[in-house]
Amino acid sequence: MSVDAAEFLSHRFSTRELPERMRIPLWREDFGRAIVHADIEPLSNVPFQVDATLQAIQGLRRLALKGSTMRFKRLQASIADGDDSIGIIVCSPGRSHLSQRCLDIELRAGDATALLHSEPATVTYIDGLLCGLAVPRDALAQRMTNVESVAMRLIPHRTEALRLLMAYLKSAFNKSVLSSPNLRDVVVAHIYDLVSLAIGECACLGESSASAVMAARHSAVLNYISTHFQEPELNVEMAARRQGISPRYLQRLMASSGSSFTEKVNELRLQRALKLLTDTRANAQRISDIALEVGFSDVSHFNRLFRARFGISPRGVRYADRATCAQIGSRSLATK
Repeated sequence: MSVDAAEFLSHRFSTRELPERMRIPLWREDFGRAIVHADIEPLSNVPFQVDATLQAIQGLRRLALKGSTMRFKRLQASIADGDDSIGIIVCSPGRSHLSQRCLDIELRAGDATALLHSEPATVTYIDGLLCGLAVPRDALAQRMTNVESVAMRLIPHRTEALRLLMAYLKSAFNKSVLSSPNLRDVVVAHIYDLVSLAIGECACLGESSASAVMAARHSAVLNYISTHFQEPELNVEMAARRQGISPRYLQRLMASSGSSFTEKVNELRLQRALKLLTDTRANAQRISDIALEVGFSDVSHFNRLFRARFGISPRGVRYADRATCAQIGSRSLATK
């Protein structure tokens, strides 16, 4: 990965629209040699498929890959590109084999390890989603001692710092977030802090790292709410327990973004209900069934919240014309 950009860049490669005979040659040349500076060897006899996205910001690069079994080799010739980044490889939920410095390691179910881009390495991708993060060596050297010692050390998927890093990355590489220079600098610094905590054997929480951990925990809570908001039993205590934090701390995290836990859950439920009510395919559903589907156990409470949020009752939305529904949807997104 030799992309070094001051601004946010994104490169995507997919074989979906390519003729089968062109997939491997283009993947090897356009992505392997030109982008990640590695030789790629397919290891399966089935028709080759791959979807990969590389995103870059200020020397920090993120790769997400899913496809056929293959092997990446960063050989001695590839090292001539001068890239001395530290790479973090995460495989979830599948598995991958990695080799460097005469050491071998297998990653499973969200485990991770670090690689040195300045030395030969082999990554054999077998299945699942392979995520790679390349961090400038200088950025980590400012945060930890003996950076090279972290290579090829297994980081179990249950490691708290790794979990927080992965949660933070889900929202961090967003073009709208990274378009602001000040916000971009903060986000990149948080990622560097979280990486150093995840791959370092001794996690040292300074003021900057503590801020990064708080931001990552907030992202993790938001991700959890987005995944589970339709569950009627969802509450602060349950979410806090799943995140390994106290209910009070969770409420503080939510307050930092100007929204309470209940407000965030209700907003997601109401937006989902609005979508179902304006979907012609859901016309056969009773409004009470929609309320239950999105997570409200009390239909009267749902009706009151819906009217307060959108200025119209659920029944009114169902019988409104298409133009009115579009206006309601636009206003709701503008006032989220």
